Amino acid sequence: MIVRLASITGLLILWILTAWLGNDPEVLPMPGALITPFLAEVMSGDLPYHLAMTLIRVLWAFALAMAVGLALGLVMGLFPRVDAWLDPWLVIFLNLPALVLIVLCYLWVGLNETALILAVTLNKIPNVTTIVREGARALDPDLKAMAQVYRMPRATYLRHVVMPQLAPFVAAAARSGVAVIWKIVLVAEFLGRSSGVGFQIHLYFQLFDVVHVLIYSLSFIAVMLLVEWTLLQPWERRVRRWRAA
Repeated sequence: MIVRLASITGLLILWILTAWLGNDPEVLPMPGALITPFLAEVMSGDLPYHLAMTLIRVLWAFALAMAVGLALGLVMGLFPRVDAWLDPWLVIFLNLPALVLIVLCYLWVGLNETALILAVTLNKIPNVTTIVREGARALDPDLKAMAQVYRMPRATYLRHVVMPQLAPFVAAAARSGVAVIWKIVLVAEFLGRSSGVGFQIHLYFQLFDVVHVLIYSLSFIAVMLLVEWTLLQPWERRVRRWRAA
């Protein structure tokens, strides 16, 4: 924790030094210049509302992408014939730009929540699938043979043999998923929604208001860092403990 605080402090000092050298608050204001407008946004309720809207969208897209990606990755990793059929699809979606999917979903479904969540989910599923597939391919064959010898029920085999081995890969997919999904959600909000952090950034971008763009950007980054440090990293360390045993 001390190292993290020192690192963030160093970044803050770099920001102050850059703002001082630039000497143009309209381009890069001092950190202190954000305090009063930040408090005003909080007191008005705008910042909590838009943060909440973006977080809800992130959670929906994250849950759907992880569920579908986990299932696809497991099937593709365990069954080579299925992998041979689906791998070209996976490569196509991995290389399809997020912006294209967002625009197409808005055109096909409409400027609504369903289109946004669908676009973000489709963008993330291939990444989750790829990571989980590699984990499924790396499963220990000796443990599989042991399960077969003892005629372990399939549900028990998945729970006690497969999932512990896949857990580090699922954790890695979750961490990278959160990092990617919230960025794509902001782009989707920027393009076609009337609420959320991305919408607010779009609004203040049109007004050339750097202060409020930074306020909304840094507020959401702070929330995601909190999620990363308090939930994802501890969970990843926990699921990796058995490998060091």
